[in-house]
Amino acid sequence: MISGIINLKKEAGMTSHDAVFKLRKILGEKKIGHGGTLDPDVVGVLPIAVGKATRILEFMTEAGKVYQGEVTLGYATTTEDASGQLVSKKSVDQNQLSLEAIDQVMTTFLGNITQTPPMYSAVKVNGKKLYEYARAGQTVERPSRQITIHSFKRISDLTFENETCRFQFEVACSKGTYVRTLAVDLGEKLGFPSHMSQLTRTSSSGLYLEEALTLAEIEEKVANADFSFLLPIEKGVSDLTSIKLNSSQLQAVAHGRFIQLEQEAAELAAFFDNRLVAILEKRADRYKPRKVFI
Repeated sequence: MISGIINLKKEAGMTSHDAVFKLRKILGEKKIGHGGTLDPDVVGVLPIAVGKATRILEFMTEAGKVYQGEVTLGYATTTEDASGQLVSKKSVDQNQLSLEAIDQVMTTFLGNITQTPPMYSAVKVNGKKLYEYARAGQTVERPSRQITIHSFKRISDLTFENETCRFQFEVACSKGTYVRTLAVDLGEKLGFPSHMSQLTRTSSSGLYLEEALTLAEIEEKVANADFSFLLPIEKGVSDLTSIKLNSSQLQAVAHGRFIQLEQEAAELAAFFDNRLVAILEKRADRYKPRKVFI
């Protein structure tokens, strides 16, 4: 049985589900899942768990993510990205914007903020996905959610063209963040309709874009019986605080017993001999094994 973590470079034009489906065929393994959905138009890191590693998928999904993208000020779209239809427009003049003004507004998004998911998203309302309502021309009340923006900064100069202004940005954020909505909200604060014109996920679950492999590259390696692309299960918990257990603690964890640890984190990745042995969760002043890998 094949088992491990794959750092997949998802290409544009496919859903995360498409990528998993294709990997099942390439690897001949049914037990595969992804750790965090990417929209079809978005490229970049898609963490994949195979075999026994699927037991840590939920922790990979919870992990923070880093993106690089582009925001275009001047017009908004139905989907909040470049694939949607134009809904509002306002010409941008070079004298209306400054680097300082943009940078200052971007800092107002840092920390814990409330975000309303876009209508074209997979968030469910009354058992139906929002994009299903949107495609039917319906609008429903959307539940707001708390997200965390760790950093949000401009990484290019401004380009003025065809009465629009565009620039590159980088954002590090929590699970559940809609970066296209962030681009729209940024434009609103600057006084312009806007949309996210491009997006790449550069990091997720401790995996980085420069080390990611495409489906074609993985298929070629498998054809040559080279499975070096399969990373150890430990890679999937790199966002969790780690702790080394001694022999007696290992025994207690193996039997599902509580252990006392001087830690504050809600969840811990517990190691013994550099191997992941359990995920522990805090209960009052002690830790209980949530998942055991021994």
